[in-house]
Amino acid sequence: MRVTQLLFLGLIGTALPVQFVNADADGEREMLARIVHEIEAIHPLIRQAASQANPDVRIRFQYDWLRQDLDQIQRGIQEHIDAPRAEPRTFPPLHGDYRR
Repeated sequence: MRVTQLLFLGLIGTALPVQFVNADADGEREMLARIVHEIEAIHPLIRQAASQANPDVRIRFQYDWLRQDLDQIQRGIQEHIDAPRAEPRTFPPLHGDYRR
């Protein structure tokens, strides 16, 4: 009986960190997806600011460069989100018996 309990605790101890790592990875992916969404929301603001810029000023803000940098950041984040996971996701066990 004692060996079974120790074995059970050992299995639980090794399974829980894997589940927390997957939960953290899922949370990270969700946050990164939100960042991509926010970058998309910035683009109309950039267009509006560029349309209101004074073309006669000596030093101009480079809106094209800003757009290019944001697009590059967005692509990098999206590539990370779309990359295959290093380990398969774990799911809770099925009940299997559906009759009572």
